[in-house]
Amino acid sequence: MDLIYHSANVLLDTLKDVLPIIGVILFFQLVVIRKRIDNPGRLAYGFFLVVIGLAIFMIGLEKGLFPLGEAMSRQLTNPDFLAKGNIPLLEKIEKTGTVYPLLYFWTYIFGFFIGFSTTIAEPALLAVALKAEEVSTGAISSWGLRLAVALGVAIGISLGCYRIVTGTPLHWYIIAGYIVVICQTYFAPKMIIPLAYDSGGVTTSTVTVPLVAALGIGLASNVPGRSVIVDAFGLIAFASLFPIITVLGYATIAEWIANRGRGRG
Repeated sequence: MDLIYHSANVLLDTLKDVLPIIGVILFFQLVVIRKRIDNPGRLAYGFFLVVIGLAIFMIGLEKGLFPLGEAMSRQLTNPDFLAKGNIPLLEKIEKTGTVYPLLYFWTYIFGFFIGFSTTIAEPALLAVALKAEEVSTGAISSWGLRLAVALGVAIGISLGCYRIVTGTPLHWYIIAGYIVVICQTYFAPKMIIPLAYDSGGVTTSTVTVPLVAALGIGLASNVPGRSVIVDAFGLIAFASLFPIITVLGYATIAEWIANRGRGRG
């Protein structure tokens, strides 16, 4: 019964969130454009499916993805797992709360692979990659773009996990990253620059964000001396920044190889 009541509340909250969107569309269609809506029944059916889908998605986040990310963080940062049977090291960790960043090796590996796999499955990235391949008449490979973006997210989340473990300031990573992006923008092919910048945004969507946010909160909650408010967040910023770097790098290398091939020809 609790699940039924909770599902009903989530459905009502989702409907409240979607109603302003419907209101804006109806206002511009009927008042500004002053034309009747074509196929109102199909439109209403579509909005109904949107509300149901979003409600189910939100319930899935609360019951599945968030607990999964936090559980993995808790297990990977458990002192028994970190010490690997080294009793003196385990006692030192438990007594002093000392953080040894190298002991969290598997956390960084998990962050890398979870970032890569969730990005490959990201619907928003798939849509952008297919459109980019279509409008460029095949000059931009859909799979190449997806792999470049996924690699960037994987590196970013892995580095973000290291930042949480060490407790180093977030802004230094972001500043250094954007300095690299600015330098790459100068050398990268002009065609790829807008797409590279958009690729950073599409990674922060339905699949990636819930797991990444849960991972960050779980890490900050279980690593000694870390604040959930200060250290838990920021992984999504890494997931947005590093795909820009990898896509620009991918395009620059691809152009250099192509130019070299034409020179030889």
